[in-house]
Amino acid sequence: MWLSGEMKKDIIIPIVEGVHVVAFKEWNDDFLENSWYAYLVNDTDNLLEMATVVSRAYGLINGEERKTSNFRHAYAKVEPRTATKVELLENNVLQLNNEFMVAYFIGNTMFDKTFVLEANSYNDESSVDLPIINKKGLIGK
Repeated sequence: MWLSGEMKKDIIIPIVEGVHVVAFKEWNDDFLENSWYAYLVNDTDNLLEMATVVSRAYGLINGEERKTSNFRHAYAKVEPRTATKVELLENNVLQLNNEFMVAYFIGNTMFDKTFVLEANSYNDESSVDLPIINKKGLIGK
């Protein structure tokens, strides 16, 4: 069924503000090295409920198209002004675009946004001060 112009104007698509996917290095006891991890950051005064993150990596390696499986993460709540670890970014996916599709509720309103950490950007030159986390790293675009 097609939506008429009248119906379309009634659909409100909220803008995501203050919620980010970031990546930074921290110590990995399994690999005995600093590894990149992705985090969901809630830099708002609102509780995020029923938050989901679907991640995947894609791009070219040596001229050949590559992609990973989708990984799904669910969080009942993400408290205001906090960061929640999503996943380890293994070294072999750092040369790919890492995409994070985030959806959550604030009250009865659903928000969603796709964040991308660009291929080959995992370096000190690309690092910026991260919200909530007192570290330098990358912020998904």
